[in-house]
Amino acid sequence: MDAAHVWEFEAIGTLWQVMTGRPVPGGVRRDVAELIELFDRAWSRFRGDSLVTALARGAGSVPAPPDAAAMLALYVAASEATEGAVNPLVGNALAERGYDAGYGFADAGAQPAPADWPARLTWTRASLTLAAPATIDVGALGKGRLVDLVAGLIGDGVGGPVVVDGSGDIAVRGTTERIGLEHPYDAARIIGVWAVADAALCASAVTRRAWGDGLHHVLDARTGEPVRRIAATWAVAPTAMVADAVATTLFFDGGPAFAHSQRAQWVRMFTDGRVEWSPGCTAEVFVRADSVEA
Repeated sequence: MDAAHVWEFEAIGTLWQVMTGRPVPGGVRRDVAELIELFDRAWSRFRGDSLVTALARGAGSVPAPPDAAAMLALYVAASEATEGAVNPLVGNALAERGYDAGYGFADAGAQPAPADWPARLTWTRASLTLAAPATIDVGALGKGRLVDLVAGLIGDGVGGPVVVDGSGDIAVRGTTERIGLEHPYDAARIIGVWAVADAALCASAVTRRAWGDGLHHVLDARTGEPVRRIAATWAVAPTAMVADAVATTLFFDGGPAFAHSQRAQWVRMFTDGRVEWSPGCTAEVFVRADSVEA
């Protein structure tokens, strides 16, 4: 964004950058901080006082966060498309591999997530219920949802163009932003550029949040094992929540079909260096001869 005002802050364990045409007033900044705190207190499995942690401690119900219906309905679609590889009850599986609330990074082995999660985890407008103890992890789309909420709040409070970058989940409103697609194995390189206008781009890579011997945050919920075939994904959709969900599903075979159902464009890079992209994709991808359009 030309002549942008930049506001940077840390939240939910990562760096955020907001670019606007006019400075973000102090009142709006406080509203953003409160919004993020409420979202985190609802959905973070890393907090002892969150609703997610309360459910993990014992079966029962908690008040439903405002985002529950939209987020969990999209989880149903993503889970169905990937034949269960994407699952919001993957939290215990991640903790067993070392990505626990204390960031212990000690691998205790693979633990599949409950395959019957739609029967265990139910929700209404009033309540979020688990029929048996489990740990919800909304990492497949939760940050995208939060980016959408922050972008909407700032857009209403400031007006004009807004770009919200939650460390790889980027919402663009009222402007066009050219975004580089970072090479997953070399942060100094990009494999392409995507011009994003009034939409969102979300990226995911196995080299981010990685530890131990080949362990990282993208697990196949059916097995509890980290994915090995895809190194990085990028997706563009009308909202960051949808783009985030698509970027997650693209690590699995059902990802392209899910992306098509959500009217999203995408690019993904395999661990052997090949690059694949969706039909009609508008990204400018720098590829070698054996890369292909899906």
